[in-house]
Amino acid sequence: MTFYYVVASQAFMESEPLDEVLEERVRNYNEREKAIDFVYVTAPACFEAAALAERVAQLKKPLAAVISNDQNFIRWLKLRLEFVEMGEFEADSLEAASQSVQTA
Repeated sequence: MTFYYVVASQAFMESEPLDEVLEERVRNYNEREKAIDFVYVTAPACFEAAALAERVAQLKKPLAAVISNDQNFIRWLKLRLEFVEMGEFEADSLEAASQSVQTA
């Protein structure tokens, strides 16, 4: 299954109004009775893999990411947050995609 992400330093993500954006998205999904298809992850383990590690090597650590299977949502977040990296990767499930280094 393909997952899409925006990733940046955790400090940057926390300096943005990301929590408000995600809360509004959750509210919208709940109103539409749509399953939540995204997660906010600190220290995402997926970026430890060689294929993605190179992509985020220049970012300040620790990292934080929003991961979703909704490509349009991730594109919108990229435009909203601007100074983030965007990409995609394969994983078996959202749970597998959202593992943190602390829990992996």
